[in-house]
Amino acid sequence: MKKIRIFISSVQKEFAEHRKALHDYIYADPLLGKFFEPFLFELLPAGDHQTAAIYLKEVEQSDIYLGLLGTEYGFETSEGMSPTELEFDHATRHHKTRLVYLTNDENENRHPKELTFIRKAEQSLIRRKFSGIDDLKVMVYASLVHYLIEKGHIQTGPFDASISSNAKLDDLDEKTVRAFVRLARKRRGFSLNETESIENILTHLNLIVDEQLTNAALLLFAKDPQKFFISSEIKCASFPGTVVEKPMTSYKVYRGHVFELVNQAVDFILGKLDYSVGTRAEQVEIPGEYEIPKEVVAEAVVNAIAHRDYSSNGSVQVMFFRDRVEIWNPGTLPLGWTAEKLKQLHSSVPSNPLLANPMYLAGYIERLGTGTTDMIRKSVAAGLKEPDFIQTDEFRTILYRPVAKAIEGPDTPHATPHVTPHVTPHVKRLILAFEGSMSRDELMERLQLRDREYFRKSYINEALRLKLIEMTIPDKPRSINQKYQLTSVGMSIQKVLIGEVE
Repeated sequence: MKKIRIFISSVQKEFAEHRKALHDYIYADPLLGKFFEPFLFELLPAGDHQTAAIYLKEVEQSDIYLGLLGTEYGFETSEGMSPTELEFDHATRHHKTRLVYLTNDENENRHPKELTFIRKAEQSLIRRKFSGIDDLKVMVYASLVHYLIEKGHIQTGPFDASISSNAKLDDLDEKTVRAFVRLARKRRGFSLNETESIENILTHLNLIVDEQLTNAALLLFAKDPQKFFISSEIKCASFPGTVVEKPMTSYKVYRGHVFELVNQAVDFILGKLDYSVGTRAEQVEIPGEYEIPKEVVAEAVVNAIAHRDYSSNGSVQVMFFRDRVEIWNPGTLPLGWTAEKLKQLHSSVPSNPLLANPMYLAGYIERLGTGTTDMIRKSVAAGLKEPDFIQTDEFRTILYRPVAKAIEGPDTPHATPHVTPHVTPHVKRLILAFEGSMSRDELMERLQLRDREYFRKSYINEALRLKLIEMTIPDKPRSINQKYQLTSVGMSIQKVLIGEVE
């Protein structure tokens, strides 16, 4: 099959890194690399390839012209035009498919000729704004998939980019979308405000095409994602020993949008890991750490959800053992990759880029190929065996617990020996978080939790049941001014946890 040639706009200093990143990304992506051949002008053999005739001929021989417009106009020919504008005009004359992407800069910061060029381009096609290389990759991916579908090269798009014909905008949870925007602005400087229309937000994220929702939009923001994708759930089980055997000590099936799935699965694992406590000697907040670093656990869970094969009937599974935690997902590595490559610095080629991009913006995922190497580094720094990555019919990540834990047993407390056995790890964390009277939002912020319902059930309600905390307005439990404080028993346990009493 002859590949579809993409001419990436010629040498521009402003976009040298962007153009190289796009070239490498298209080649490496399992889908795009199969259909497209990106062309960079500077990769031509040495010679006189600064003449307009050479690069305009390359435009003619390509199927797609991909232009990047920013603040600089660049080198001007004797005609007073930049090579990029000449290429764009040539692509227009020869009826090439043109994809133009514009930096997210204010117009007053652009060169006057660049601004005139942008306005000319706007008259003949829709251009999209990007804020960085990763943002640009996602936009190009969505455009090229749409091109393949339009030209009949593929009958259906990748799962996350495919249209869900029976879904409507009303199926999305507006509160979840706006909460995402708030978080994305805080974590990654997302350019839109939460007051924007839902359609504008989804369009900016490439999650809606011709007023139809993509699968990624539903996985991220639907009120009931499992109505559309029944296998989009996480099954979590814990076992008393080192093998899968009955009876299980705990079993949960979590459902919801992908952010909820991450939060619930991470909390399931953290709730079963031992949590050691330091003192307030050098800081206001009480220092503490899990036997497996929280960042390692979160990265493993996020990877399983973001990179899984959503067309599979299988689901993500978490299995908690006496000596390790295993996270399984129905997915495969990119073509030509091995599990060993994940232990080295590598490029990021997400299986579901339209799903991964919002997870990156919300701070759930890294997109620079450092996630798995960070997991290894942080595990080793914590004195643990480095994680294993195994590809068979499914993909497995194995996180190892401390050797001492495997010997003591899964429920043997060693960091907080004076705490009554029925106080769960979640409640211990809650007790340690208290300083006077605190609202639910203040407690969630301190504990770095996002799922309000899970926090209410597993933390607040359990601590209230044990009479370790109490409401400051008990006769109005739903009051907007409601706060919580430790009871005398709760304060005693807090002192034990921070080592203030023997």
